[in-house]
Amino acid sequence: MLIGVTGYKMISGYSWVDAFYMTVITMTTVGFGEVVPLDDQSKIFTIFLILASVVIVGYALSIITEYILSKNNVEELKHKKMQKMIESFKNHIVICGYGRNGKQAAIKLKAYKKQFVVIEKNKEMEERLQLDEVPYVIGNANEDETLIAAGVERASCFISALPNDADNLFVVLSARQLNSKINIISRASNESSYDKLKFAGANNVILPDKIGGDHMASLVVVPGLMEFIDNLSIVGKSNINIEEVAVEKFYDANKPRTIKGLDLRRKTGCSVIGYKDENGKYMVNPEADMELARHSKIIVLGRPEQIEALNTEYGID
Repeated sequence: MLIGVTGYKMISGYSWVDAFYMTVITMTTVGFGEVVPLDDQSKIFTIFLILASVVIVGYALSIITEYILSKNNVEELKHKKMQKMIESFKNHIVICGYGRNGKQAAIKLKAYKKQFVVIEKNKEMEERLQLDEVPYVIGNANEDETLIAAGVERASCFISALPNDADNLFVVLSARQLNSKINIISRASNESSYDKLKFAGANNVILPDKIGGDHMASLVVVPGLMEFIDNLSIVGKSNINIEEVAVEKFYDANKPRTIKGLDLRRKTGCSVIGYKDENGKYMVNPEADMELARHSKIIVLGRPEQIEALNTEYGID
């Protein structure tokens, strides 16, 4: 319409009102007569305007009609937008199941600002997922198509939190087949499923009931210690007390150094309380003169402001 009004004003010398009138009757093809007879330039411009209007208006009407006729159009648009966002994820975490364990894992990852995707079979859970603003895929995790839609092939970690051990076993097998390097953490309800899940490809198997029972017993045996440990819980980046950091973050790993050489206590106030060697073996309260190997990690303890100073000093995400 803007092109039509401007064109009639410039080419035919119409007033703004006449130019607008000519544009409207041309675009709507109502067949009214011209305000004044058109010259050759004006006729060519009118032909162009009629053809362009028919194409643009026809396309617009088809889109509007499709939108009105499609009952699930809004939901489809939301799903397409979310799927496009998921496809942009890389080295993210996939959570299978949004029950008690899955939701708690999502809360923790969200507080840590980690990218993750939830796979949920139950369609009725979709509203809760939307309220929690969680990226999700609705589908059966036993099907490879659902795992691929969640980006398992590009993910760095997979959490299987399904209530049934058989389902967890099958999902772990599928995830390991699609991504041989992914770190898989699975839930298990029965201790007899532990070895099976490890054999299927799970790196870690968590028994929630066992952990809960041990924790309650510890509150009886060593209540003060457990209360202290509970206060170390990580609920967000702003009040983290413990951090695990790769030694490569501190210095060039080709030139080995010791814990004492890092001098973290003086620089940041943090204390080194643990060491994980290149083979994954942990050591509590390592010696100050211990030489740090390549691909190893150290565990540091500190107040939130000290951990923040550590992250700032060494550019840790």
